[in-house]
Amino acid sequence: MLCHGFIESVTFLPANQSPAFTAIVTDLEDQRAGAGTGAEQGSEKRLRVVWLGRRRVPGIEAGTEVRVEGMLTQSHGLPTIFNPRYEIISSQEHE
Repeated sequence: MLCHGFIESVTFLPANQSPAFTAIVTDLEDQRAGAGTGAEQGSEKRLRVVWLGRRRVPGIEAGTEVRVEGMLTQSHGLPTIFNPRYEIISSQEHE
C-alpha cells in the first residue's frame, strides 16, 4: 500500500524498552487501485507507522509531509505499517 500524508505525532520509547520509533500519519491519500469508497471520503484517515529496532528516523517529525509504502496490518485499533519505505516530500515539489 502506498499512502501520502503528514506526520501528526511521534512516540519516543524509554531507553529500557526495545527500540521502536512510531509516528501517526494523517490526511492520507490512499493510492492503491480501487480505494476510496463513499464512506471514506471527507473523513480524516490515520495510519500508524513503526520502525522496529530504531529510536529515531532522520527527517521524521511532527508536520513533515511523507509518502509511506508497505504491508498494511491492523494493530491496536489503527491500520499500521511496520518498517515502511518512506519518502519525505519537500515543499519545493509543490511549486
